[in-house]
Amino acid sequence: QVRLLESGGGSVQAGGSLRLSCAVSGNTGSSYCMGWFRLAPGKEREGVARLDSDGTTTIADSVKGRFTISQDSAKNTLFLQMNSLKPGDTAMYYCAAHSGYCYDDLVDADFGFWGQGTQVTVSS
Repeated sequence: QVRLLESGGGSVQAGGSLRLSCAVSGNTGSSYCMGWFRLAPGKEREGVARLDSDGTTTIADSVKGRFTISQDSAKNTLFLQMNSLKPGDTAMYYCAAHSGYCYDDLVDADFGFWGQGTQVTVSS
């Protein structure tokens, strides 16, 4: 079991950048699929990026070329680097994890561990 704690959200103008962090604690010795999701008002929760236990990354088409997912070497912190932010990126961003390798699709129902979220607001 792991515990996840996000930080780094805030308010930025369009075109700006933010880096979200997710501190991972608990049973970090096991293999996990790590992901970032976001939830905007009136929309369904959307998978943004994921990092497999073998280091493979997947980025959603909606943010491809602008967002990058990474992890520190100790695997204690997961990052989401967000560049060229748009007002449409405004949402609560969540870090999530499930044990084992990532599945084919980035589906929130597959993830059993969640952080409390960090708000990102992008103004035009």
